[in-house]
Amino acid sequence: MTMTKSTKTTDVTVTAAAARVRKPLAQTATDTEHNIARRAYELYLARACKDGHDADDWAQAERELQSDRTIDDGLQAARDRHA
Repeated sequence: MTMTKSTKTTDVTVTAAAARVRKPLAQTATDTEHNIARRAYELYLARACKDGHDADDWAQAERELQSDRTIDDGLQAARDRHA
């Protein structure tokens, strides 16, 4: 009986730890860059493809995605506290 309880606790602990595992830094950087580029392109399209705002679009995309990550991290922290 104790063994079953221990196994269940271990499974829950392993599952929670696995949920927090991050991608390798290089892959994360590549994914992030791709997402920024995609969002910057969306901003370019929304401006009817007018040139000359690429740096502004890139900076805006970075700010938006950083804000999204901050919100996601906060939600995950709240879930972890209540798990």
